[in-house]
Amino acid sequence: MNQDPALQALLGLLQLARRAREAASVEALGFVVVNETLNLLPYRQAALWSEAGLGRVVAVSGLPQVDPNAPYLQWLGRLCRALAKTREPAALDAATAPAGCGADWAEWLPPHALWLPLSGHGEQLDGGLLLARETPFGEHERATLTELAHAYGHALASFRPREHLGARLKTVLRPGRTQRRVLVGLALASLIPVRLTVLAPAEVASREPFLVRAPLDGVIERFHVRPDQAVQAGSPLFDLDTAALQTRRAVAQRAHDTALEEYRQSAQLAVTDDKGRLKLGQARGELDQRALELRYLSEQLERVQVKAERAGVAVFGDVNDWQGKTVAIGEKVMLLADPAKVELVARMPAAEQILLAPGETVTLYPDASPTEAYDARIVGVSYSAEPTEQGVLAYRVRAEFAAGQPLPRLGLRGTARLSGPWVPFAYYALRRPIAATRQWLGW
Repeated sequence: MNQDPALQALLGLLQLARRAREAASVEALGFVVVNETLNLLPYRQAALWSEAGLGRVVAVSGLPQVDPNAPYLQWLGRLCRALAKTREPAALDAATAPAGCGADWAEWLPPHALWLPLSGHGEQLDGGLLLARETPFGEHERATLTELAHAYGHALASFRPREHLGARLKTVLRPGRTQRRVLVGLALASLIPVRLTVLAPAEVASREPFLVRAPLDGVIERFHVRPDQAVQAGSPLFDLDTAALQTRRAVAQRAHDTALEEYRQSAQLAVTDDKGRLKLGQARGELDQRALELRYLSEQLERVQVKAERAGVAVFGDVNDWQGKTVAIGEKVMLLADPAKVELVARMPAAEQILLAPGETVTLYPDASPTEAYDARIVGVSYSAEPTEQGVLAYRVRAEFAAGQPLPRLGLRGTARLSGPWVPFAYYALRRPIAATRQWLGW
């Protein structure tokens, strides 16, 4: 039995409000707001803005993690910061976008958007919700979203600090001997030199891997090795399907036999007939062409079985994912890695970049072995940041493992501690806030 659409919308509204109240953190609340609101009405993109601190985008639909250095997040933060100045819902598009964001609107958002300010207790604005899609939002949808924004605002206000920073500073700076001692102690502690460190995901990779490519276009028929299996030089790795090549070779063989017979007939006629001598040259050229095609296809058939050119460990995915798959000539199929030649590859997030020099120490803490650690020395840092599998911009850091310790297993993952220069503790603690302030102020 179908339920009334109005009743379904009311139940969805109540369920979303309850999910928002049950959120244990701002991140969990952000996931509910930007992703689960889709159960109430359709939209293509959503973003949650928080006024906490200097203001930032805390969640975006479809992204597991928000990278403040991404161009899209910087543009979206500039737009939300301008919209946060109003406390009323607003429908906007590229023509009405504030802060000069209309020029790049089509690159980042659909044509129509709706801004919903989120406010909890009192008059203080706690954040805002931006929804965007291809069609304008109707009056009924705007009324429903306004009611939902009220519930979201109360949920977001629950994470508001109970005491403002000004009140805390007033308590600390109140005249008195204890307060003065505390301030002097904090000032001295802020000058203590500490090592600037960053934690980054890392993996043990092959130092000199050999890339095995598809020798020609075709379909992978069978694998002779399993993932992570040790192979010797000359061992068969995989075979390509030969059905199409066998058919083409059979056709080429018949064409070659036909050209050979025509050449023989032309050679007999050339003894007594002048025209036969002329046809003899043409038949000879046709025979050479057919012989070349036949030899080429024969060589292709000899290459359908790919063999290892050197010893190593076959590194590739599941066999079932490759068997029956069409590959193009030169396409990467697997790597042959030497377990005795490994290096550490760490991905340092661009938001936490520190100055690293070759020779600095890197410590790997494997996820599978929490009691073990491996030391390595940096040999190179990439000049440009690249997106990782999680969509975070990061710099690639390569390091060689120190001698005198057992080498970790190829493919081992963990967390690398990257050590930078010595800095005062105040700089270590305030580095991220200072960087965020500079980005916000533009100096």
